[in-house]
Amino acid sequence: MQDNAPERPTARCSTPSSSVRSADASRCAAPPARRAAGRRPAARLLPLLAAMALGGAALLSPAPASAQSKIAVVDVRRAMLETEEGLRVQATLKKLFDSRQVELDTKQRALADERDKLDKEAQAGKTPKDALQRRFETWQRQAAELQATMVDYQREMQRKESELTTPILQKVLGLLRRLAAQEGYDLILDKSAAPYYRADLELTDRAIQMYNSGQVGDAAPAKGAPPAKGAAPAAPAKPAAPAKK
Repeated sequence: MQDNAPERPTARCSTPSSSVRSADASRCAAPPARRAAGRRPAARLLPLLAAMALGGAALLSPAPASAQSKIAVVDVRRAMLETEEGLRVQATLKKLFDSRQVELDTKQRALADERDKLDKEAQAGKTPKDALQRRFETWQRQAAELQATMVDYQREMQRKESELTTPILQKVLGLLRRLAAQEGYDLILDKSAAPYYRADLELTDRAIQMYNSGQVGDAAPAKGAPPAKGAAPAAPAKPAAPAKK
């Protein structure tokens, strides 16, 4: 029987000729992108929240701690995600990205099935070599397009998460500044930065309750304090009218 099958190495991620070998790179590279795209929003938020929380802790430490300093601890990540607004954001992200992930999974399964079919036809040796070559080239192009789509999807997912969660973080930090001003805390640490603390020092549950009740702004500045950054300057006082003679 004449061997019309394209030349193929024994490796699973190989194609019949040098012009198609890059398809294997796309095929081998696709699963990591899929794994990255498949992660759920709540899990992906962890690195972002940890970095932001540490920055927030620095904002809440205006002076070095002393022996008499009043210190508290808060889990910024939980304070964000377990507020009513945070729970709604998580549900929105899950609905948005789960539907998109189903679409990508369907396309990837179709590509895997097509590759298996090409492998079997190449092994059988009944399909002309040039016909197989053209089909492998089509498969290669589709695999590369799917890979690019997955990268774009991952970027869009990160952008949307940041767009929806950053305002919540800013409100939580403002709320903590309010607590610090009202109750005299010298330092509020993020829980991740405190290897040990007494349970009564944690403000997380209280912060969530305050957030849900609408207490998310900074405390009003004390009388005589300089205006907050970005605040409009006070209007100059009008000169007194001259006394009548």
